[in-house]
Amino acid sequence: MREAFSITSPAAHVDGLDWTGISLQLDAQGYAMLPGLLEADLVRGLAHCARQMHAGLPEALQIMRAALYRRLAGIANQWRETLGLDGRYPARLDDFVRLACDAGPVHARFCMNHLGAGDAMPLQRHGEDQWAFPMQVIALLSEPGTDFTGGECVMTEQRPRMQSRAIVVPLGFGDAAVIATAARPFKGTNGPYRVSTRHGISLVRRGQRLGMALSFHDARETLSDDIRL
Repeated sequence: MREAFSITSPAAHVDGLDWTGISLQLDAQGYAMLPGLLEADLVRGLAHCARQMHAGLPEALQIMRAALYRRLAGIANQWRETLGLDGRYPARLDDFVRLACDAGPVHARFCMNHLGAGDAMPLQRHGEDQWAFPMQVIALLSEPGTDFTGGECVMTEQRPRMQSRAIVVPLGFGDAAVIATAARPFKGTNGPYRVSTRHGISLVRRGQRLGMALSFHDARETLSDDIRL
């Protein structure tokens, strides 16, 4: 991928986000919006690579991924503590990857998805061991309503003794979101409890939908039933 696709100061760009608000959104909803995280040139370059089936991670996203992990690790550790789970994520991505590799074969995960009319992505969830980071970053690389219709990013939450709740993550062109990928704590009136989450993409009705998923580990997914929303 050409350097023209890079972003100016990606780490500073990430650090400049409203992380207090992001943390509150994640705790309340299981996802947090990062509007306009990716600059237009980077989005167009990534979209080109998705069409060509090339999934190399450009330098700008490598830097951004490390900066995102550094900010999200603290939130992930708060979740583990609240859920009563042992083990804590190190502050730096390099240290997390090294420790995860010591525990078994773990590699960075960068996934481009290219869905056409009639395609969907089944609901899935990641593993819950200490080396499966409980969040990932997703982004949309095409324009909803213009390039495609349908294809919404969908999450479901299962709370104890309650029916599953469906959530649509409202992504626009170049927008990103942090989503919970397995389980997270939710603070109810009687204290915190565990919420199980799944995520997928609903049926694309027209056009071509291009997207990206950026994980911090080698994702171990469990698929649920196909979604047709």
